[in-house]
Amino acid sequence: MTKVEKPFLVGLQEFGALYGVKPAQASQWITRGALDYEYAVIVSGAPYWLLNFAVEFGLNRPRPKEPNEQVVEEIKASQPGGALIGSIADVPPLVGFQEGAALWDVSQQTLAERVRSLKELPVDYDLSGSKFWLLDTALEQLGPAFKAISRGRDWAADREVVSALRERRYDGPGSVILPRGPAARAASKA
Repeated sequence: MTKVEKPFLVGLQEFGALYGVKPAQASQWITRGALDYEYAVIVSGAPYWLLNFAVEFGLNRPRPKEPNEQVVEEIKASQPGGALIGSIADVPPLVGFQEGAALWDVSQQTLAERVRSLKELPVDYDLSGSKFWLLDTALEQLGPAFKAISRGRDWAADREVVSALRERRYDGPGSVILPRGPAARAASKA
């Protein structure tokens, strides 16, 4: 596996913006089978695709569509230090609020409160309304920042969660996309 510091990623909002559609339309591409989670990394239960996959998506459709190059450049500018990569296998481990709650053994609410309380908190990604981090950023910068403002809690990361994230075997909160809406209701009745 090639070491990539930070790949360019897009969520549903950015994916839709590339093609001038609302996120709900991009979401329908999934429902209709045109867009697949197989090509996405899952962070806190949400899909994120490689930018170059998203750009090529429109070009490979039955009716090809060019992505908006201005949006491509805006996405790149919003992710300083990013790189284009060809495989999700090369995406380093990522930590959203659900993974972070497991990482530090706190509730998502506690984690969100800590994030809100820190003004100069590094954020590797702010996509489709969600903030998330590279695992190394979380371990090297977030944990110590949380500890510095905490009363008594050491904010030591759970080694098993770290190991599972690094080895791509993490199956805790946020590791899968949970059905919502009609799909969730149908699943709960089964």
